[in-house]
Amino acid sequence: MPLLSRLLLVLLLGCALTITRADEPVPIPSPFEAALPLLLDSKFPVKEQAIEQLAQTGDPRLEELFSALLAGDLYQLKSNASLVMATGQDADLRVMAVPGGEPIAGISAADLKKITLNNRMRGQLKAALARLDLSHADPGRRLTAATSLLNDPGGASRQVLTERLSQETDAKVKETTALVLALMDLQSPDPRARLAALPPLRDSLHPQVRAALTQLLERESDGQVKAAASRVLRHIEGRVHWYGQIETLFFGLSLGSVLVLAAIGLAITFGVMGVINMAHGELMMLGAYTTYVMQQLLPDHIGLSLFLAIPAAFVIAGLVGILIERGVIRFLYGRPLETLLATFGISLILQQLVRSIFSPLNRAVETPAWMAGSWQVNEVLSLTLNRLVILGFCLLVFALLYLILNRTRLGLQVRAVSQNRAMARAMGVRSQWVDAMTFGLGAGIAGVAGVALSQLTNVGPNLGQSYIIDSFMVVVFGGVGNLWGTLVAGLGLGVANKLLEPWAGAVLAKILVLVFIILFIQKRPKGLFPQKGRAAT
Repeated sequence: MPLLSRLLLVLLLGCALTITRADEPVPIPSPFEAALPLLLDSKFPVKEQAIEQLAQTGDPRLEELFSALLAGDLYQLKSNASLVMATGQDADLRVMAVPGGEPIAGISAADLKKITLNNRMRGQLKAALARLDLSHADPGRRLTAATSLLNDPGGASRQVLTERLSQETDAKVKETTALVLALMDLQSPDPRARLAALPPLRDSLHPQVRAALTQLLERESDGQVKAAASRVLRHIEGRVHWYGQIETLFFGLSLGSVLVLAAIGLAITFGVMGVINMAHGELMMLGAYTTYVMQQLLPDHIGLSLFLAIPAAFVIAGLVGILIERGVIRFLYGRPLETLLATFGISLILQQLVRSIFSPLNRAVETPAWMAGSWQVNEVLSLTLNRLVILGFCLLVFALLYLILNRTRLGLQVRAVSQNRAMARAMGVRSQWVDAMTFGLGAGIAGVAGVALSQLTNVGPNLGQSYIIDSFMVVVFGGVGNLWGTLVAGLGLGVANKLLEPWAGAVLAKILVLVFIILFIQKRPKGLFPQKGRAAT
């Protein structure tokens, strides 16, 4: 009996516990958790439904989940069909449970099966992420989200966009959101709604707006809407054309700034001293290689190495220029053709010297981060930063050289020797010293130009050969020995070249510019700004 009593007692306790557990409330999963298992289904329509249900929950975990699904980082465990997020590969594989984010150990890539997507689901996910970003605290994220909806105006409901527009405080985000609403109205079946959507689009330069207006004109049957859309599109295309001309002008000025930098040192040696220096391009090459060497010495400080390369290139190229003047040029003054032959030989020697030291292969020179990319002025106008910096650098070099020649003792003596060498020597000016310093100054400026060119083109032994002809062309066209003439001629030829390229092509544009210079020199042999003194005679 005692044993039977114990068994009855155990049975009664078991029944009591069972009744107690049955009376406990069963936890109800949240809408977010309830929709997650649908992602495990093999049918795409079911997964599309799951994404839609999840997007409607507004759960804070949505951004991480949708980003992982879009990136292909969402999987299911083959063992128990659990949803997990996996990143990394092999030994670095990290697996976390979904939802919750708890790490799961002991899982390999063979235990996982990827949640597959189709293009429709990818569009759903991108639109859902954009809707989430529309309410983000960061204005930049909100702007990116609104801009992405320009490609797919139906990616967010009109109600959501209208609510965000009324709450938005950032002017740029507000403007973009209004554009999205206007594009949605262009799809309306009501002609009055389509007509009312056109005025907000008038000042927009977004490519999506132009595409939407073009499509509207192709399918529109209402005459009033079609006429209004045509006027708006013509206005937008006129503004696009105007900004295109500004961009062409910028490219012309950037090309001209390169020509000025290449020619401004030659304007001193050729214009002031009457020396035809065919080694001028190789002096620019030395400046470019100086930039390369500085970057090899400071590989972790590319920006600093570029700044240090400017004075280093000036000194190195300047010293080489002084050696050329003292060793060769001073014996050939008054014989320009002989200086041409002598400096041509020197240019070959410098090229071979560089090939022996650095090899004939081109050397890569890195661009600092602050010079990379472009400045996006608006949707149709962007200015590349490296050319913008070089344009400013060109003007700075010109200003410094102008001050040296017009506000220093060396500049006064250079001008005196160039205008009347015998009188300058009679007044106590050491003409030989002035000649050496003048040639060194011109060579140093060529080295500085090489630093700028290293940011635009490959650095190799033949770098200077690409610019020597253009340099002489700029100097002769502007007026031999005149700095202002070199600046105006370089920038003018650069702009003319870029204006001719769209309809004549790059090669024919250069030929037309050369023909123009030849005809101009026939009428004005001394160039735009003739220099007084021996260089002009």
